[in-house]
Amino acid sequence: MIRSIIAAFIALTVVGAVAKAEEAAQPALKSEAIVSGDIVRIGDLIENAGIVASVPIFRSPDLGCTGTISADAVLEAVRSHALIGVATAGIRDVVVTRASRSIPAKDVEDVIARALSARFDLGPTKDIVVNFTRDMQAMYVEPSSLGAPRVTHIDFDARSGRFDTLLEIPTSGGKRTTVRLSGRAVATVEVATVTRAIDRGGVLKEADVLMDRRPRAEIGRDVITRRDQAVNFAARNGLQPGRPLRVVDLMKPDLVQRNETVTLVYEVPGIMVTVRGKAGDGGAEGDVITVLNEQSKRTVQGTIIGPGRVLVSNGSPRIASNNASREGADAAAR
Repeated sequence: MIRSIIAAFIALTVVGAVAKAEEAAQPALKSEAIVSGDIVRIGDLIENAGIVASVPIFRSPDLGCTGTISADAVLEAVRSHALIGVATAGIRDVVVTRASRSIPAKDVEDVIARALSARFDLGPTKDIVVNFTRDMQAMYVEPSSLGAPRVTHIDFDARSGRFDTLLEIPTSGGKRTTVRLSGRAVATVEVATVTRAIDRGGVLKEADVLMDRRPRAEIGRDVITRRDQAVNFAARNGLQPGRPLRVVDLMKPDLVQRNETVTLVYEVPGIMVTVRGKAGDGGAEGDVITVLNEQSKRTVQGTIIGPGRVLVSNGSPRIASNNASREGADAAAR
């Protein structure tokens, strides 16, 4: 009795294992596939395709592209190769992607800009803007291709900015293919502009200054090319957005206004005295202006050193004074 039970158990185990093996070996349609090369084979689309797995049945999508094919079309294509009983699991379409390596358009632009910079003295590569005759998209090559694009020949017309170039693109097996490209290249320079209208005397803040690239041939030598040359400076006249800023457009902002009450700082060796004064002129830091000392009622000249502060020292010029430096020192002591 026990032997009969054991034999039955073994038989059931063997039958289950065989059933699982048959199930595992059953051809099954894939829902998606990634293929290399320009041919789609049976094994790319069907699991457990057996000896016909390497048989080609379709052409692949283009490099970098994805396509779909209906399940019915796949089953029809493999039927002539004696592959039947393919499990579809409800799959209606198979998504097929062609494996590839992308070469971004920016990389191609940089390669051409480097060639133009080296051969035609257009300045730093980063300052050369390349525009192609046709819209430039990323290039796709086989995943096994090695190396980067390289320029083998380039012509450039400095007057029109037009270029024509032959570009070698790597392909599989260490080979390369040649592509001809054309367009225009412009040497540019980064210049400062304002983002909004600025009134005369307005002080430029960080948000008011925009750095923009302009053709180098259109820009004069006196343009402002750094943000720090504009921020915290005042407009000498009204400024409009989009126009490159020039050095003469800006000035140091006034720290003292005409008739403003200021602090006069007197300095003589070993002594510093501060008194109230009234500015006779307005000015920026470093400007020399006239100030009325409200205590002594004398008019002196001093250098603006900060908002509302004017320095009068031994080296500062003076006006409306009959006595020279000695009287100035006496006034400081008083």
